[in-house]
Amino acid sequence: MHDDEAQIRQFVTTWMAATRAGDVDTVLSLVADDVVFLAPGRPPMGKDEFTAVSKAQAAPGGPAVDGVSDIQEIQVLGDWAFMWTKLVVTVTPPGAPPQKRAGHTLTVLRKEAGRWVIARDANLLAPATGR
Repeated sequence: MHDDEAQIRQFVTTWMAATRAGDVDTVLSLVADDVVFLAPGRPPMGKDEFTAVSKAQAAPGGPAVDGVSDIQEIQVLGDWAFMWTKLVVTVTPPGAPPQKRAGHTLTVLRKEAGRWVIARDANLLAPATGR
């Protein structure tokens, strides 16, 4: 396995663990300052909005978040890479039933100062039923 691919796989492991732990600082260190997140039915989200949403979710009384990312493809092109994943995320608000979403993501990564960060992310998750 190419070193960059191994670094990107570790990046995903770190992202998932930090998200699960509510470690917003680690998650934010993994996104570029000019990041753009794309999701169906909502306008693009930049880093400022992503930071606010992440901090609100990680605050006391926020939901528990868990997930599984199954990497389908990684392609590295110099200091840029893209990754396609199958993703399942379960969000459990306090006192409420879990909400499960599943689908695919397409992530564009950029190498900055020798480490990979998310530059663009298209998240195609939808409510999961019976999975």
